[in-house]
Amino acid sequence: MSMSNDHLSDRELSAMTKTLDDMHNDQAMPAMRAAVAQWVDAIRSGGDALTEKVASRRKFLLGAAGLGASGLVVAACGTSSKSATPPTSIATPSSSSTTTPPTSSAALTGDLAVAAMAASLENLGVYAYNAGIAAATAGKLGKVPPAVVTFAQTAKAQHMAHAQAWNSALTGAGKAAVTVTDPALTPTVNSAFAKVTNAAELAQLALLVENIAAQTYQKAIPVLSASSSIGVAATIAPVEMQHAAILYYVLGEYPGIQGTQSNMYASGTPLAFNPTTLARPVSDYTGS
Repeated sequence: MSMSNDHLSDRELSAMTKTLDDMHNDQAMPAMRAAVAQWVDAIRSGGDALTEKVASRRKFLLGAAGLGASGLVVAACGTSSKSATPPTSIATPSSSSTTTPPTSSAALTGDLAVAAMAASLENLGVYAYNAGIAAATAGKLGKVPPAVVTFAQTAKAQHMAHAQAWNSALTGAGKAAVTVTDPALTPTVNSAFAKVTNAAELAQLALLVENIAAQTYQKAIPVLSASSSIGVAATIAPVEMQHAAILYYVLGEYPGIQGTQSNMYASGTPLAFNPTTLARPVSDYTGS
């Protein structure tokens, strides 16, 4: 995939990545950390302010609309001339210092079950980007622009932060952190990655992972019962959509979900509303 003389330059992608990371650090991370802290405090005190659920959902819709729109703006007209700095000390899910085995599925119910599934899905995002970065830097995908690798490193670091947020709630409840990738999806990602031969195909695979994550969070919002856990999902979902928006633009496509409600890639026609056809169920992660 050549971007130097096509629709997108390395400089433009670097600017988009920098804007993405700035928004994540300045807006998403503080809100996510606050929601996690509230959730852990509520768990330890034996409950949560469920009466705030409606208000939290309203905040989610407003926040998702704002951050989601910002993601499209990032993809459509990033203007910063600075290159994003690749994050350091990025670990794969298997390299976590946590050695405690996963808790049994019977011990995880309600919001904690969603947290475990979400953590495994975020770990899958880390795993997929890590594999792509390794292949690209090893020269296995032909010539890959440095800006593409930088974007992948940035998205990977953000997925790590999201996994850590969900795991903070789990460990705060006395459960084991989830350090494995989504068991149901991992074979699919491995099979797809084995067929990747260039940067464009890698971007397509990353786009699938991002759309799955975004739609899973979107569908999880009505299922979550605590205002704080809704808040965690609400701050992560727009970030996954920002990742997808940039990937669409990298591929030279409209920066939003396309196709039909049943087949997102059928026609390339932009959809007015994000579907949930790719959303993963809580049963993806069984704890075994």
